[in-house]
Amino acid sequence: VQLVESGGGLVQAGGSQRLSCAASGRTVGISDYAMGWFRQAPGKEREFVAAMAWSGSVTYYGDSVKGRFTISRDNAKNTVYLQMDSLKPEDAAVYYCAAGTDRGSWDPTYYRTDVNYQYWGQGTLVTVSS
Repeated sequence: VQLVESGGGLVQAGGSQRLSCAASGRTVGISDYAMGWFRQAPGKEREFVAAMAWSGSVTYYGDSVKGRFTISRDNAKNTVYLQMDSLKPEDAAVYYCAAGTDRGSWDPTYYRTDVNYQYWGQGTLVTVSS
């Protein structure tokens, strides 16, 4: 599975931005995988942002983005989205899309853990100006 993120760039604090993650490379679609978004700011560890179980019926969010970010997907386009609203300077980071075999059984800890995702995109940079 190949993942390609897009939609990063410069945005003002308080603004919105939508990231996209297009999956390709295998016959199975994103509905067969747990899909996640992680981010990493300079000098910081990679941080969980949001995830969606394979069923699409359950989503998870990091505490710092809950209520501001929304993960969604379009199975027909094999694309996952991250809608980011009310952006803050501390949201600035490289955002990575990830896909993994869903063995989480809806355990939130599973979806928040990056080692459970086998496929990663190259990342897209989000810069938030204050």
